[in-house]
Amino acid sequence: MIYSARDFEGIRRASRAAAETLDFITDYVSAGMSTYDLDRIVAEHTKKQGGICAPLGYHGFPKSCCISINDVICHGIPDKREYLDDGDILNIDITTEIGGYFGDTSRMYAVGKISPAAEALIDTTYECTMKAAAICAPGQSLAAIGRLIQAAAESRGYSVVRDFCGHGVGKAMHQAPNILHYYDPMLERVKMREGLVFTIEPMINAGDWKMEIDRANGWTARTVDGSLSAQFEHTIGITKTGAEIFTLSPAGFTKPPYKKG
Repeated sequence: MIYSARDFEGIRRASRAAAETLDFITDYVSAGMSTYDLDRIVAEHTKKQGGICAPLGYHGFPKSCCISINDVICHGIPDKREYLDDGDILNIDITTEIGGYFGDTSRMYAVGKISPAAEALIDTTYECTMKAAAICAPGQSLAAIGRLIQAAAESRGYSVVRDFCGHGVGKAMHQAPNILHYYDPMLERVKMREGLVFTIEPMINAGDWKMEIDRANGWTARTVDGSLSAQFEHTIGITKTGAEIFTLSPAGFTKPPYKKG
């Protein structure tokens, strides 16, 4: 779907709200905090913004956001019995709907002091996300995103998850096109156009790229080998001359939150 300048305003508003919620939650990410309480804080803050937590009820998803810890790749379900521990890394994934428009974003967080290996994985994932966003422009192929991310991740010994992808977003939470984070030559023929809006959200694993779904809840995806996984996500709109990242941090986070500033 191709969006107008007026649509961009709506997407921009929803996206900014989602990004601001990720800024707001930062101070609450600490050892002893339950993922259930983090989800509650997200829901309350989103309501104060005049927004709706789009994940709640989506295909039966039971919570307002996804919180994925350590070896969880994505779709972690907040739980009263799940508490953060010192050294954990986690991704919080938020989609906010305001006025019929959606903004989708996620960010990595660190609990206390994390290992150098975890920090390196997070830094690489952030770098992959931002460099992929920087090459987006009219006429660029969708294949270029996956080509860049896969090359950067694998050059450092990491793997790129194949089972999930970015997606179109705007007046729906998920729509065409799919945005692969690994190289697919078939996508060389698919070019970006002004007005296209989509997410870039690579999931990078420290070990094997393969995943398994939690049979108990049917949602949560984990690495098959128990290795750490990291992800960042931005909503991006293609402009006449390049691209706009709608979900940049209003508070000015330019690095992962454990490196504020």
